[in-house]
Amino acid sequence: MNENPAALIPELTLVAGAVLGLLLGSWLPRRRQWWVRVVTACACLAGIVATGAAMAGEPQKVFGDSYAIDTATNAGRLIVLVAVLLVICLSSEEIGAHPRETEFHVLMQLGALGTIMLAGASDVLLLVAAYLLASIPLYALAGFAKDASGTEASLKYYLMGAFLGIALLGGTTILYGSGGATNYAALARNLPTAPPPVVGIALVAVLGGLLFKIGAVPAHFWVPDVTEGAATSVAAFVTTVPKIGGLIAAYRLLVDSIPAVSLNWPLLVAILAAASMTLGNLAAFFQDNVRRLLAYSTISQVGYILMAIAVAGKSALALPGTLFYLGAYAVTNLGAFAVVAAVPRTTRLEDYRGLGRAHPMLAGGLVVCLLGLVGTPPTSVFLGKLEVFTAAIDGDFVWLAVLAVLNTVASLFYYLRWILPVFSPASESTKVMVLKGRWAAATAYLAAAASLLLGMAGGAVLPLTAGPLVP
Repeated sequence: MNENPAALIPELTLVAGAVLGLLLGSWLPRRRQWWVRVVTACACLAGIVATGAAMAGEPQKVFGDSYAIDTATNAGRLIVLVAVLLVICLSSEEIGAHPRETEFHVLMQLGALGTIMLAGASDVLLLVAAYLLASIPLYALAGFAKDASGTEASLKYYLMGAFLGIALLGGTTILYGSGGATNYAALARNLPTAPPPVVGIALVAVLGGLLFKIGAVPAHFWVPDVTEGAATSVAAFVTTVPKIGGLIAAYRLLVDSIPAVSLNWPLLVAILAAASMTLGNLAAFFQDNVRRLLAYSTISQVGYILMAIAVAGKSALALPGTLFYLGAYAVTNLGAFAVVAAVPRTTRLEDYRGLGRAHPMLAGGLVVCLLGLVGTPPTSVFLGKLEVFTAAIDGDFVWLAVLAVLNTVASLFYYLRWILPVFSPASESTKVMVLKGRWAAATAYLAAAASLLLGMAGGAVLPLTAGPLVP
């Protein structure tokens, strides 16, 4: 049994960063809490270095086979830590010098730690613990602004998370009662002899909790309200980071613990993918608020990634497609939110009239990120979509791939509704285009460049995501 703490250095750096940040925040004057931001960034950078070292090592399971360190976990670590760094940058003006800046960074680190643990969990009890760690700090973050909309968003987020958390706990209990174990490998051995209807109920309940984390249909109702009501930095974090752990956790759970059970879970996941991408796109069509548009966009993007989960274990492209798409989506979505953070007074699509003339570089970054979310070459999401569409066809879900292509074409409509005003002349009613976030603008440039670079260098990056899950 491997119980070497050195195997968990990326996770431990986040723990150390959160504890040190909390202590520093307790003693530092309010005007000097930017030191906590520096500590958080250093913890993420140390975690990235440690993850790079772990990627060069052999896959393994640690701590009673409850935690897997393999390609999926390392990719999840890397994407989460890079995403946290981008959120730190885009939040610099909004959160910097805020009276509760320390709390923001500590809660964000704890949420990121829970997300990484979700990705590596290979025991349903650890999955539940990771779910709670990835949820409770985010409920507090959603109400960070302490205004009416933030409070409402936090309450809705908490109530739905509590309800589906109970479902997750109930499903875990049934799985333990049916399979006599909580470890994925033991469940894979024992569940084939359990009654299929009971296993099916347990699986649906556990998936319900994970669908909440990733914001997929039918557990998506919190997404638009939290995205619109929370602070911009919180909305960027909540709509991006939890998805990384939740989707990898769903992939690992289905492949490692339910493979031999006579349940048609691929069809169930395919239906959820179709519903998420279609409902997300249809709801985004006529959104005028840019945050609500991005909220429904994120629901549709989850649908595309769920396509790869539906063929997990049936197509060799399923895992690489999932991991690459997650990285591409994280960078691109955070880039779009960085533009929103850079010009915070522009909340409606019409408010963006004249951005191309007032701030051409920022407009360029926005166009790259929005076309990236569509899946236009040469952006990274295009390559991610190509991978998951091919995986779906390999896994005999041709109808799902066709539906995804139709959804992609349809989504161009509402992204163009945002892009066209950017290059239109400003009218008298257009709000003054004040660039308030230079760090946020720099994040948008960086994210747009990373999206393009990742798309053009996909041939070199994709092999890094192709390793198998550790059994």
